Amino acid sequence: MAADRAHPAISRFTDMMSKVIVGNEAAIRLALTAFLTGGHILIEDVPGVGKTLLARTFARCLGLQFRRVQFTPDLLPSDITGINVFNPKTREFEFKPGPVFCDILLADEINRATPRTQSSLLECMQERQVTVDGETHRLSPHFTVVATQNPIELQGTFPLPEAQMDRFLMRIHLGYPDEAEENEILRRFEQGTDIRPDSPLTQDEIAELKEGVKRVYLADDVRSYISSICRLTRKLDAVELGASPRASLSLALASKAYAFIEGRDFVLPDDVKALAVPVLAHRLVISQDSFIRGISAQDIIMQVLNGVTVPIGDKG
Repeated sequence: MAADRAHPAISRFTDMMSKVIVGNEAAIRLALTAFLTGGHILIEDVPGVGKTLLARTFARCLGLQFRRVQFTPDLLPSDITGINVFNPKTREFEFKPGPVFCDILLADEINRATPRTQSSLLECMQERQVTVDGETHRLSPHFTVVATQNPIELQGTFPLPEAQMDRFLMRIHLGYPDEAEENEILRRFEQGTDIRPDSPLTQDEIAELKEGVKRVYLADDVRSYISSICRLTRKLDAVELGASPRASLSLALASKAYAFIEGRDFVLPDDVKALAVPVLAHRLVISQDSFIRGISAQDIIMQVLNGVTVPIGDKG
């Protein structure tokens, strides 16, 4: 179904986002898909294309609390999660929460932090909780990590391990704007466009959207289609580590959210195709031979899509 059948809150959200973000409608839909699925987002692109602006505007249009952490080599895990501090007045230790106690956390240039600091986010992203000195503290039910990294610079960076990459529901690329979009960016900058939305989404609307995603129908043949795609990635010689069952689950959940955003209550194979690269590519570990030959994970996913029969059936 067309966008005119989308939920009114989704239409309002995309309209607010487009007033700030020029172009990149696909990236906006993908980010919203991840959020409604309860997933985290990795934005990987060169500097200056609007990664931070997208994350900040995304939080504001959702009406959620936003915090930004600049990841650097000297950042400690306690700088992210929080720490117990001794209060001389009460003679007791008190927990001072870190920046993860928010709704949307921008982990800017996440690959500049040490592996130890990066790993401090693992529990936060998977369990939505923080454990400090044996005591567990719950995070916001909306807690979402929007991490950015620059794929060009390698000096002073620490590549994210597979376990960390697997925590991200999808990886998004923004790319450069075309000529018309870049002219519009310049025009808006000169006018000083206000980036604060007029009517951000309410908590009730967000809850309603997430419930709507749960009601989207996933037919058995589409479910098998998702499984076949992920299983085939484990059989290719070009891949050392294929998509895990968690990847299959992520693709299924994301497909339901994507269909809901598009205004449908059922998933189409085209939804799966649209999400296969952003959901699966960053989870693959390609072989050394493929790397030398210049074959990317995206190329492999496209090869897999061409090798799996697309189901043709009713909508259920």
